[in-house]
Amino acid sequence: MLGTFEDRIIFYIILLIGITMHEFGHAYAADKLGDPLPRAMGRVTLNPLAHADKVGTFILPLVMIFTGAPILFGWGKPVYVSLPNPKTRMRDDLISTACGPLANLVLALIATFIFSAAYVYKLQSLQDVAIIAMLVNCMLFVFNMLPIPPLDGSHFLRYVLKVSNETYAKIERNGFWILLVIILLPATNNILGYLIDLALKGLLCAANFFVIIIQRIA
Repeated sequence: MLGTFEDRIIFYIILLIGITMHEFGHAYAADKLGDPLPRAMGRVTLNPLAHADKVGTFILPLVMIFTGAPILFGWGKPVYVSLPNPKTRMRDDLISTACGPLANLVLALIATFIFSAAYVYKLQSLQDVAIIAMLVNCMLFVFNMLPIPPLDGSHFLRYVLKVSNETYAKIERNGFWILLVIILLPATNNILGYLIDLALKGLLCAANFFVIIIQRIA
């Protein structure tokens, strides 16, 4: 899929869009819930530069893409929230957290519809771009839903297990190394790959449904 230079550039652009929309999803939801911090920090915007992390958005993804790394991923700057209302703090945190992966899921579904339309109308180049967008957003969705701090999935597990702020902060300090182990160890890497493949198969099932709808309309 990433055989040519153009494919790699397209992959990176789609990854950049996915990261931007993911962080924007967090910021937009928090802003709508009355949290002033994301807007004060300039995060309620679709400008990729506002959400880009030097390593996670630029250096690492480009190195992985152009060296043919077995797994490709990236991340943006975290969106900080103040959760000013103590009565709705947990709800607001969970909603704003969920809206990051949800943004990637929406992008994946949009790409799936485009893939289906391109298949019906025999637009091979558009099909190729759409399948990359489906894959990238599946990767971002699955990766961010891992229950490891500071990833989004850890927020949900934190409330289920009632982890204290102090304990969560201690785990978060080692989160990067835990993620590195998951990525580098073949066993955990295979599990991650399986989850991404499962999500992609779900989108392909949706694509079959979209094809039927589009063919009936056309």
